[in-house]
Amino acid sequence: MRLRVALLISILVAGCGTDAAVPTAAPITSPTPTEAQPSPSPVPTAGPTLAPTLPPTAAPTLTATPKPTAKPTPKPTPAPTPAPPRPTLAQLIGQKLMVKMIGTTPSADLLGRIRRGEVGGVILFGSNVTTEAALVALTTQLQRAATDGGQPLLLIATDQEGGTVKRIPWAPPTLTVPQMGELGSSATARDQGFQTGSALAGLGINTDLAPVADVPASNQSFMYLDARTWSFSASVTATLSSAFARGLEVADVVPAMKHFPGIGFALQNTDTSVVDISATKAELAPGLQPYSLAITQPIPMIMLSNATYEAYDPSNGAGWSRAISQTLLRGQLGFNGVTITDSLSGTAAARGVPVSDLAIQSALAGTDMILIAGPEASSAAVYDALLAAARAGTIPRATLDTSYARILALKKLL
Repeated sequence: MRLRVALLISILVAGCGTDAAVPTAAPITSPTPTEAQPSPSPVPTAGPTLAPTLPPTAAPTLTATPKPTAKPTPKPTPAPTPAPPRPTLAQLIGQKLMVKMIGTTPSADLLGRIRRGEVGGVILFGSNVTTEAALVALTTQLQRAATDGGQPLLLIATDQEGGTVKRIPWAPPTLTVPQMGELGSSATARDQGFQTGSALAGLGINTDLAPVADVPASNQSFMYLDARTWSFSASVTATLSSAFARGLEVADVVPAMKHFPGIGFALQNTDTSVVDISATKAELAPGLQPYSLAITQPIPMIMLSNATYEAYDPSNGAGWSRAISQTLLRGQLGFNGVTITDSLSGTAAARGVPVSDLAIQSALAGTDMILIAGPEASSAAVYDALLAAARAGTIPRATLDTSYARILALKKLL
């Protein structure tokens, strides 16, 4: 627009001065030698003086004045995100413990321990279960205690294997483990796991201490006699137990495969008896197959057995054996999830040792979580003993930090 206005002004200036026509000068022709010179023409009377015509002025070329480049406003350097506070020894120990509650409503003492972060999980047994509504109210109360105390999510667990071990009587699985084994269908096993997980999640239970992955070595196996095994075939056991575990995971429930490295050779219940397994590594190898397959899924939690294995560590049960929980399970099989002991209460009584001693040994071995299914006072005493050992430096802080990180990573999945 500015360029057009300037051009118009130039034209108007060029046409200003007079309205008289400007005479056009005749061209001058030089006479040839033979031509007569014409008579001079009379000089015309001078008219009004004409203003000289100004040649049109060229429109000025407009050059856009460059605008100064605006300097970007410097952005303030964001303050670095502060690192989360380092957990205290009390927090490290508290997250390791999964404890039993007594009765159908949690005691004030147990709720206080949960609020203070002295408990990382609670296991529910049949004696804690009455009705669906009461169970939902119970799990809600437990979880609220953790929330009110600003603690991580509480693991609320039960044993819902199916068949003879089924703490919630009305909930799936609708098939027993041997029945699923006879069908041999991984799709069925997965669906049973999913139905089980969906039912547990609806009740506020986020962890199932299942599936069993033990391969019975004979029909004298106590696990086989208790109707808790899938098959005498290691490959069938591996396929079906992994499928059941996967179904639980799809329903957002943590499966805990058990009892590593296998109690298929055990003739007595490892919860109440001292069981020593003398099988060779070659004989024990089939029992590792279910875990090898599950780890590729990957399985998030594995329960260690209370049995002693002469081929691996003749002095310590698997739950408190570094050779089994670290060298074999993590080093050789590549497991990166959370490990948990079987309940130490019964085996401690059978061995004639304080349960706190086995708990400290389990922590020293690097086992992440410790299950105490004894009275509430017993699990509180175990917490005190573990904390004292940590403060004394008996249990290295680095070992506790590693377990704490694994446990919190697991809880963030829920």
